Amino acid sequence: MKPEIAVLGSVWTEEVLRALDGHYACHFPARMAPEERAAFEREIAPRIRAVLTTGTVGLDAAGAAVYPSLEIVSVHGVGVDAVDLEAMAASGIVVTNTPDVLTEDVADLAASLLLTVSRRLPLLDRYVRAGHWEDKRPLQPARSLRGRVAGIYGYGRIGQALASRLRAFGMEIRYFQRSAGPEPRLRCDSLRELATVSDFLVLCAPGGAATRHAVDAAVLDALGPDGTLVNIARGSVVDEAALVEALATGRLGAAALDVFEDEPRVPAALRGMDNVVLTPHVGSFTVETRRAMARLAVGNLDEHFAGRPALTPVG
Repeated sequence: MKPEIAVLGSVWTEEVLRALDGHYACHFPARMAPEERAAFEREIAPRIRAVLTTGTVGLDAAGAAVYPSLEIVSVHGVGVDAVDLEAMAASGIVVTNTPDVLTEDVADLAASLLLTVSRRLPLLDRYVRAGHWEDKRPLQPARSLRGRVAGIYGYGRIGQALASRLRAFGMEIRYFQRSAGPEPRLRCDSLRELATVSDFLVLCAPGGAATRHAVDAAVLDALGPDGTLVNIARGSVVDEAALVEALATGRLGAAALDVFEDEPRVPAALRGMDNVVLTPHVGSFTVETRRAMARLAVGNLDEHFAGRPALTPVG
């Protein structure tokens, strides 16, 4: 008998589906009509032994209770803030994620967003398309990156990979995270101190209760009217209402955002600002990385059901 698994979320790549095909009996609750979902939970859910989910969908304690035979939760992503780790541990459920394989592409996007917002590329693109270059409409110059300070909140794999990229542009690096990290001379004592000394504040911290709204009005004010916020972490890390107000009143200079508090809904105010660059949570969205994530997410399931330890357990 093939192990029965629930695949949560509504967006899955062909790589994931091909890797699952033939090995598992897959059920997709998000695709079900209410009546079908009720029948699934009544008749099939008790047989579900694994959940494959995304970093943003996750699985909470109530969701796990639907699957009394659950053995493993495989997260297709590095963030596990949407998974109730305490509840899973209490029930003996293994949780895995896909670290490392997306580090380089996410760091690439963070550097790209920083460059894009600092050189105002979307604005310049529209300037040329609208014929303003031919009209000789005046432009304001951008600012060089050399000698400026990039503060990185969360100096793990992605934060350190980003630092190596930004150093190549002649930027100085500072960082903050609660735990001790590498290069201790670069570590600030608080997030507000990091914002104060930074020209660009790049968020690479995990989501979850510990970092919710860590970037609040006070941190944005410390970053200041010449500062720029870049977020490739989780939307929950930023107080989005405070961010909109800071940008609208000129207390913050600019922002480049790949993640938002209520994805895929983005505040209209942000969409209308010329000093804001927006992307739709695509840090790991490359062919190569999604293939690697699929192999690892399904590989964790394969190892578990072969009676071997998971490849990348959390904790």
